[in-house]
Amino acid sequence: MLTIDLPTGGNRLDRYELSNPIDFQAPRVSLNRVTFAAVHVVSDPTSSADPWTEVAIDWDATMAYRRYLWSHGLAVAEAMDTAQRGMGLNWPQALEL
Repeated sequence: MLTIDLPTGGNRLDRYELSNPIDFQAPRVSLNRVTFAAVHVVSDPTSSADPWTEVAIDWDATMAYRRYLWSHGLAVAEAMDTAQRGMGLNWPQALEL
């Protein structure tokens, strides 16, 4: 069983045991509604970029996550991801996305 340490009061960490993940399958039929996901970008944790002045995006991980959501029949709400969510993207990166 997977466990994570979560911060609690008094500068402590409490161990939390996760349950087994549910394997959701993509629908096999066309749906009559579109569901949008406000998808975020994945930052590059190995980048030495200054997060206040430079954008460090892991494009492979970002696109892999989007493909995962698309495989479950979700659409991506681009405007929420770039302009409205304040993710720190500048215009060239938002345009590329």
